[in-house]
This record gives sequence, C-alpha cells and structure tokens, in this order.
Amino acid sequence: MLKLPGRVAATMFLLVAVAHGLGWAQGSEGQENPASTSGQAQGQTQGKELPDAPGESKKEPSANPAQQIENRSKQAAEITEHAATAGLIRARNWESTWIEGVYVRRDQPLFTLTGKQREEIYLRQTLTTPGAYLKRMFGAGIDQARGVPGQWDDGWGGYAERFASREGQFITANTLAALGNAKLGYEVRYDKCKCDGFWPRTRHAIARNFMTYDRSEEHRRPQWALYGGAFSRGLVATAWKPRSQNALTNGGWAVLGQAGYGALLNFVIEFSREINRKQGVK
Repeated sequence: MLKLPGRVAATMFLLVAVAHGLGWAQGSEGQENPASTSGQAQGQTQGKELPDAPGESKKEPSANPAQQIENRSKQAAEITEHAATAGLIRARNWESTWIEGVYVRRDQPLFTLTGKQREEIYLRQTLTTPGAYLKRMFGAGIDQARGVPGQWDDGWGGYAERFASREGQFITANTLAALGNAKLGYEVRYDKCKCDGFWPRTRHAIARNFMTYDRSEEHRRPQWALYGGAFSRGLVATAWKPRSQNALTNGGWAVLGQAGYGALLNFVIEFSREINRKQGVK
C-alpha cells in the first residue's frame, strides 16, 4: 500500500496550484508558441479549380475497363503503403518528442517568454504529456529492479510506492524551479547550439545544464532555480522514504542526479536530428 503522509500529498497539490494560479506573472511579452519541436503550419485557402470546358471530359474515351481496375488497384496499394509509412514515422516522432520535450531549434531566435508561455511549458513538462509520466515509470522500474528502498516490497504495491515517490519528487522540483525561473526571468528551454562539430555541440549541451539565459536572452547566468528545485526534491523525499538518509545528504544526491541527467538529456536533444536519422525519421 502507498504510504505517503497526507501533509506531503497536500504540499504537492498546493505547489502545483500555486504555480498555475500565478500564471508565471514575471514573464515578459514574447511570441505566442513556446514549443519549437514542431511548428504549426499556417492555414491557406486554396483557389477553386476552373470548370471543364464544354464538350471536354477528363476520362479517356477509349479506356479499357480491365486497365482501369488495374490502375485503381495500384493506387490503392500505394495509398496503403504511404499510410503505413506515415504511421511509422509518426510513432517514431512521438517517441522522440516525449523524450526531448520543449527546446529551441538552431535556426530559431530566443525570445523572452510570457507568463502564459511559462505556464504552458510547465504543464507540458510536468503534468499534461505522456512523457512526464513515462519517464517516472521508467525510473521507478529501475528502482524496482535494484530493490531500493529495500523496505518496499517487490510486487505491484512496491512499484506503486516507488512511482509515487519519484512523481512527488519530480513535481516538487519542477514546480519550485518554474517559480524561481519566472521570478528571475530566466530561460527554461534548451537552445540547440548554433555551432558545428561534435565536441563544440557537446560542450554546449553540458554547459547549458549549469547555465541559462537571463531576461535579455543574451547573458548567461547559473541555473539557480533548477538546482534549487533539485535540492528541495531530495529534502522532501525524506518525509516518506523509510529509514531515509539525512535530508541534506538526500538533497546533495538529488543535485548530483540533476547534473548527470540534465547533461544527458541536453545531449540527446542536441543530437536528436542525427539520432532520428538513425531511426529512419526524416
């Protein structure tokens, strides 16, 4: 059975409610769409085709019925093959998207986020997308395989406790980091390097895990809010983990975890195009 104290659960919901209610009021005016993983196409109005001239017909006058049937069969086969290929590409793109999250492409400029855009990014990264839960499920599976904490059993009940523990830590860290970044006016998205070469791009990915842009989107500042949220995540976990370590020790391990995981995630985003090509995604 899940053993999260009522006051801890209430704290988690309060953090989310506060973040939603504030609407990230500290954000400045910017563009409307914060997500750069896929641009929304502009609607276009197509012109109507001219009617056929009198006496003209699109059908061949001497078409062979057998040939028409064969042509239609070929067209149906092509449509089916195209639909299957498109479905596979969409599935692979979905897989890549929930891993990568929200980022800024190298051909796009950085712009100051509005409060509404910060709220949308927070909800996407924390609550409203499958990736927000699948990552925690994966992490809980690793904890289950390792048998940590050892006091929780190896069945579904133990897995539920491990998942709830990771989800509670994740919501705490994301909420506090989002509130802190909104107050400071710091950038919350990863921007792909406008450089070429494996090592320059790798250095950019690692550096951006520790530094971000201020309100000007030009000057870099330490990721105070991100690592402050990570440290708090370790602190609150002591409230429900059995025989947990010292709270400060847990906070330190959470900071180290963010340093490693954040750098790895930035690396995956930075080289996502190359990774997608290996998977057959155009």
